[in-house]
Amino acid sequence: MTESMLPLQGIRVIDFSRVLAGPLCSALLGDLGAEIVKIEPPGGDDYRAIGPFAHGESGLFSAMNRNKQSVVIDLKSEAGRALAQSLCAQADVVVENFRPGVAQRLGIGYETLAALNPALVYASVSGFGQSGPQSHRPAYDIILQAMCGLMDATGAPDGEPTLVGESVSDVVSGIFASWGVLAALLARDRTGKGTHVDVAMFDATLSLAATLVSRYATTGAVQSRVGNRHPSSAPFGAFRASDGHFVVAVLNNRLFERLAQTIDAPDLPEDVRFASDLARCEHESALRERIEAWSRSRTVAQVNAALSEAGIPVAPIQSVRAALESEQARERGLLTDAPTGDGKTVRLPRQPVKFSAWPATRTTRAPRLGEHTLSVLSTRLGLDGADLAALCEAGAIGVEVTHPSIDQETEIKEESSHA
Repeated sequence: MTESMLPLQGIRVIDFSRVLAGPLCSALLGDLGAEIVKIEPPGGDDYRAIGPFAHGESGLFSAMNRNKQSVVIDLKSEAGRALAQSLCAQADVVVENFRPGVAQRLGIGYETLAALNPALVYASVSGFGQSGPQSHRPAYDIILQAMCGLMDATGAPDGEPTLVGESVSDVVSGIFASWGVLAALLARDRTGKGTHVDVAMFDATLSLAATLVSRYATTGAVQSRVGNRHPSSAPFGAFRASDGHFVVAVLNNRLFERLAQTIDAPDLPEDVRFASDLARCEHESALRERIEAWSRSRTVAQVNAALSEAGIPVAPIQSVRAALESEQARERGLLTDAPTGDGKTVRLPRQPVKFSAWPATRTTRAPRLGEHTLSVLSTRLGLDGADLAALCEAGAIGVEVTHPSIDQETEIKEESSHA
């Protein structure tokens, strides 16, 4: 499959972001064929130093920076800022996740770049957005989970507030940012005008908590922690078997009657405590005892087999490893082996959306630091070897160090001539 078959082929993205939310946004755009140039400081994205590592490369960095080219530019230098501005003047999209005000001080703020390129779609991902009393604060996933109600709603009723076992605030912010960029590009096709896409992790995390927010907006009530069960339906949660746990999701009386027959408790639907979903929820503990009286004498596999055969939504509680190594995940192609260029491969996640018009999306390895500095600057900006050597000597740019013994200026001239 060629890139020309992908929906975002021809879209140029300049990515100033680092760590997770911003890089995920641009990675998702790259999956769809956009050309992503990642601008890194001389020391590189912080995520390059965060484990786990394989073959000396960070797995987290590799996953969030697939499909990109790495260009090292020192934005604190005047020459570096001029290079970055020139690249953005030719771009369709810019992604950044600095704290509000920092990008402008570095010469790559929206106002500056929009003046050079009015059609630019500029996405900012920050903890609390470009406005509001908290906008100046830095934010990490745990901060947002704490502030947005996720921790308060997660955990056992008599236990402590609990983190969701994933960096959900970062991830959902990256997804919303990519969605915002796509909407802005679609509008630009009609109007010719770009826009500033302002994504706050605070906003995105509250939007992720869709049922919590809807419940409060409707009733004014805040959901309390209910552990591994549904706050307003039963049986809907995790239950014990002889060798582990399984989950069941029963949302109507028809399914409940079928469950009762399957667990050899046909009297349950006639019990007034279990006659409706509301009643079952109010008497969840008693209902749980009846279900586990049956399931505790069976293995998880036996429970799943019996309930699945009866058409009842049921599943084992499995690890990420089990999920990714399952036949379903393999069939859907959720992981792929991308060549690293040295005869090895690296396993990378693939974006989950399937398109009937394209057989697959793109997944290529993350770049080495400064790997594409010479080729991008020579191709995009027309700089020759002498120009690049001078910029490197001045510290405005950086290149991948692969042959330390070779004279740097000679190497730059040679590489740029083949870019």
